Amino acid sequence: MTSVNTTSEPNIAKPKLIVFDLDYTLWPFWIDTHVNPPFIKKGDKVLDTRKKAVKHYPEVPELLNYLQSEGFELAIASRTAEIKGAEQLLELFDWNKYFKYKEIYPGPKVTHFESIKKASCLEFEDMLFFDDENRNIRDITEIGVVAILVNSEGMTKKLLSKGLLHYQQNR
Repeated sequence: MTSVNTTSEPNIAKPKLIVFDLDYTLWPFWIDTHVNPPFIKKGDKVLDTRKKAVKHYPEVPELLNYLQSEGFELAIASRTAEIKGAEQLLELFDWNKYFKYKEIYPGPKVTHFESIKKASCLEFEDMLFFDDENRNIRDITEIGVVAILVNSEGMTKKLLSKGLLHYQQNR
């Protein structure tokens, strides 16, 4: 992945943990309303109970692999009520290997981050967060996390670079 700049200079601030929302951040739907779990894998496709293909945003697997290879710790913070479906998709997309921390349950994102902070022993200032909802960006920014709003394209290399640069400029 060549278009993401995560310079290895020691004086450049890099987050110790990058946290992602799921719905409309890693995949282009609300798991609790737009698809029907349980899911199955057929060949290289993931299907819901209506046999409708369930896809993630195209650049996400490469981004996750890249971030892991660069030594970043990754986490999920999702407010979905469809916990089993979200966990199942993470397994079927083969993404569990990337995420050290997973907070998937309804409730305020601040609660998710407090749990991640406790489990990781990291400070909020050491975290970078990507989410598609303004209210989550606002709430998480208020506790000291650098938070980036995800647009309708979902997670992309360009947005990751923007987030890393924003983190560097704010630390």
